[in-house]
Amino acid sequence: MMSFTLQRIPAFSSALFCRCSSKSFQRHCSRILSKKVRVSDALSSNETGSNVRIQGWVRSVRPQKDNLFLHVNDGSSLQPLQVVASSHLNTRDLTFGCAVDITGPLEKSPSKRQNVELHAQLIKVVGECNPVDFPFKIKERHSLEYVRQFPHLRCRTNAFSSLLRIRSEASSAIQSFFRDNGYVQIHTPVITSNDCEGAGELFQVEPAGHKTDSDDPNPHFFSVPAYLTVSGQLHLEVMAGAFSAVYTFGPTFRAENSQSRRHLAEFYMVEAEIAFTESLDDLMKVMEDLFKAATEHVLSSCAEDVELFHKYIAPGHRDQVDLMLKRKFIVISYTEAIDILKSSSQNFTFSTEWGCDLQTEHEKFLVKHCGNVPVFVINYPYELKPFYARDNQDQPKHTAAAVDLLVPEVGELCGGSLREERLELLRQRLAQAGLEDTYAWYLQLREFGSVPHGSHTPACFEEVFS
Repeated sequence: MMSFTLQRIPAFSSALFCRCSSKSFQRHCSRILSKKVRVSDALSSNETGSNVRIQGWVRSVRPQKDNLFLHVNDGSSLQPLQVVASSHLNTRDLTFGCAVDITGPLEKSPSKRQNVELHAQLIKVVGECNPVDFPFKIKERHSLEYVRQFPHLRCRTNAFSSLLRIRSEASSAIQSFFRDNGYVQIHTPVITSNDCEGAGELFQVEPAGHKTDSDDPNPHFFSVPAYLTVSGQLHLEVMAGAFSAVYTFGPTFRAENSQSRRHLAEFYMVEAEIAFTESLDDLMKVMEDLFKAATEHVLSSCAEDVELFHKYIAPGHRDQVDLMLKRKFIVISYTEAIDILKSSSQNFTFSTEWGCDLQTEHEKFLVKHCGNVPVFVINYPYELKPFYARDNQDQPKHTAAAVDLLVPEVGELCGGSLREERLELLRQRLAQAGLEDTYAWYLQLREFGSVPHGSHTPACFEEVFS
């Protein structure tokens, strides 16, 4: 009975649609029988004449004596779809910013600006928008500083909607890269007792309204101090004892009291761990391949959105991006980097002595010195790196097998290191830091089937896309 009903309804509806004299009923049936499409699909469609239904937000309204012209977007593309309607469909609540549901046939457009346009038979205003009170005006180009005052509305602007589409495609490209290369995705904990960076810049987690009782032998909710994660790396190292290649992609938190985009309280970070590797070359190859694969995907999938940024937000970088994709990345040692900085005529704010940490000003200078292509800096001073970085056991300048990827205009984009797999060396390093008891479980990883392994952190999303 159910099968029969589903098969008969379309014919029954069509018959009623043809015979019924009520225009409102015909319009209702037209909406039901019309195929719902996204604006991006409508714009790329070569099929005309068939009824479609689009739902989105009005970006512009241009009434004329006989006709009404609308631009409607649903967030699926930067380009809106032009809607042409009879002037009798115009209503007072059909304004810039309102949400609409429109039905009608797609037809070939006489304009060179678009291939098709929608000839509206029915326009329904789903959500009204008062253009006087709406903070974004139809004919004004608002600065990013102004737009940021309205974080709940800024996704409706071209700049932020383009940014979010680019970010979505970049995220998809990263996931595809790791999946296609045999990595297993691990969802590492957001709440953890580990401080991977060792810097103490942590958000501690306790229940709201929690009061510590000095007489309570166990005052913590989780029995031990717990924090929002600063990195999933130590959890990935655990997994690298069972899987040869793993990665995680999730939120990360740092309690750094800074207002710059390089020191955010919350951001998304990609981290990966590779087992059975003893070479920084393996890590650098993955970093370079991932960078190029994700960038090429974004350029091909979000061409209009990228062009918007190249034209209005950050002009003059397209040739630089093309150069980075064509050229092989350069590799220099930390010691070579220091020599380059010290021999330059530029006055740096921060020290350029061997043993100092490279600052953003140093990183950008090194990239320019090397021809504005990405640069790997390897073998950093041992004392600059965390306890898990592999000791190169070199003299007289003691270094660790660590690497950073520096890119134009940004500085450091990716980082990584080989892990110290030698139990006694690791035990000594933890003992020096007073962490041997805290990381007893980490030492135990080296006792049961441990292998040489390394990790890389390919991107901090908020630094790149903020």
